[in-house]
Amino acid sequence: MSDSRSVLVLTNPYDVTTDVVLRLLAERRIPVVRLDPGTDLHSDASLTATYRTGVQRGILRTASRELDLGRVRSVWVRRPSPYQGPQGLSDQDRRFAGEQALWGVGGILAASLPDAHYVNHPWNNRAAEFKPAQLSTAQRCGFLVPSTLITNDPHEARTFAAHQPGGVVYKPVWNTPYRVDDRPHSVWVREVRGAEITDAVSVCPHLFQARVDKAFDARVTVIGGRLFGVRIDSPDLDWRYRQDLMTCTPVDVPEPVARATAAYLAELRLVYGAFDFVVSTAGDWYFLECNPNGQWAWQPAETTEAIAQAIADQLEKGPDT
Repeated sequence: MSDSRSVLVLTNPYDVTTDVVLRLLAERRIPVVRLDPGTDLHSDASLTATYRTGVQRGILRTASRELDLGRVRSVWVRRPSPYQGPQGLSDQDRRFAGEQALWGVGGILAASLPDAHYVNHPWNNRAAEFKPAQLSTAQRCGFLVPSTLITNDPHEARTFAAHQPGGVVYKPVWNTPYRVDDRPHSVWVREVRGAEITDAVSVCPHLFQARVDKAFDARVTVIGGRLFGVRIDSPDLDWRYRQDLMTCTPVDVPEPVARATAAYLAELRLVYGAFDFVVSTAGDWYFLECNPNGQWAWQPAETTEAIAQAIADQLEKGPDT
């Protein structure tokens, strides 16, 4: 192997999707260090960075490895745990420790690996997660976008709903954890009528969107310029609600949509993106969102394998030279 630099994978220990790619890297004899920075640094791992004029060094030590941060080939920011302080501290001390970890450890891993190739860079991931930024970028890049309103004004929301002849759907601008009777509760995309929009809208921003006359949904996963499209047929407005009832089949991505995905990822400086579309009965592809760190292993086996190979290719190649 001509280049023995390691791939650093940032994810939680329960992330089985990562294992699919790690097996491929092992077959290619690419060294990998797996770290969950939000939890591992509370136990058997340590991270040190040194800065002085003309010199920058970093060392990551785990139970089995010592990694020179200057020798990291690629970083896969997959699904790391949130930065939280160790158990056993007071609430205030734990909050303090967690925030120090976020700004200290998070800063080292994002900005002190000078020659690493990120898939994706965590700061770019965060910026790309804002729904308003997604919609604005999608318009600039040439996607069709359903008429959308984000507001905390109930009057504006009711007026918008009244002017959408095909109806309106509501979706949260962020998937905030929510509990009902102390049980986890997901807020799914749902159709709403103007009469259902109450003054409670004023509490926070709400996203309302014109409902598209749907033929099917589509997921387009893009990694390093390679596209993998699947058609999703579901009896539900939100196919995530009952995934056991949906069917997925490979689908060709129209060339204008493919060009727009490339422009979108370039503008937001992303290597990977999971695009969701609704395809109308007229055959038009409408952009809904792009998750910069979306799940992909639920797709048909051949698509999942192809995506895993594409991710492994990106991690193996490292930064462009």
